[in-house]
Amino acid sequence: MKTQTWNLINEINQAIIQFRGIYSVWSFAHRISYNEMLVLYTLRDQGYCTQKQICDRYMLPRQTIHHVVSEMRGRKLLQYSREHSSGREKAFVLSKEGEAYAAPSLASLDEIESGALERLGPGKLQQLTQLLWEYDQALSAAMDRQRK
Repeated sequence: MKTQTWNLINEINQAIIQFRGIYSVWSFAHRISYNEMLVLYTLRDQGYCTQKQICDRYMLPRQTIHHVVSEMRGRKLLQYSREHSSGREKAFVLSKEGEAYAAPSLASLDEIESGALERLGPGKLQQLTQLLWEYDQALSAAMDRQRK
């Protein structure tokens, strides 16, 4: 691999690690785990979620998310949602306690993300998103070719 190509790949990987690290720092400051933040983020976006949806969305091990969801249920932050469940896949929603718990943190995160959007502008953010999805698809295809 050429040095220039290697440097570009290294830069994108470092940017992604830094990006995730910022969310991790935010989570720590709000006294929640990074994985709990992902559950709250998903619930904010979708209104409900299953453990499988979270695992698939963030490519996390089932055991990890099972542990987070079980812990959140134990703290009465999540409750089972029969209407969104399908077969063996149990869906969860925020309980009233969970909504009260999540609201200030998610409002803080919304404010931070809105500030980033204002700084970049919607056009750049849309370009970035499109390019990251394209990179994701290219990376995934290259990995699939290598496995065969």
